[in-house]
Amino acid sequence: MTQERLHLGRWGEDVAARYLRRRGLKIIDRNVRTPVGELDIVARDRRTLVFAEVKTRRGLSHGFPQEAVGARKQRQILRAAQWYLKQRNFDKLQPRFDVIAVRGDGQRAEIDHFPAAFDLG
Repeated sequence: MTQERLHLGRWGEDVAARYLRRRGLKIIDRNVRTPVGELDIVARDRRTLVFAEVKTRRGLSHGFPQEAVGARKQRQILRAAQWYLKQRNFDKLQPRFDVIAVRGDGQRAEIDHFPAAFDLG
């Protein structure tokens, strides 16, 4: 992955984290690497533990960012979240899987948030 794409991805995750904080969620972890995949953002929304996958694009030439979270990526996120939950004591919280699509140029951003975009079933 090029430095430019890494920078854009980091910028998108920063934008998404600020967006979630403004909506009252508490960011617990970011960029969690597990043996089965990475979790972009883990946040708490009252009694819900939110696993947010962030996809960032400059434009729409490769489709909408959220379209990159297909069935294979969802399974990877679910496995990573299950591993994460086994390592932590969040058994009283309900998991939720969100997708946050960020479009922008590194300066201005448009955000689409898809709460409960997919689930364990």
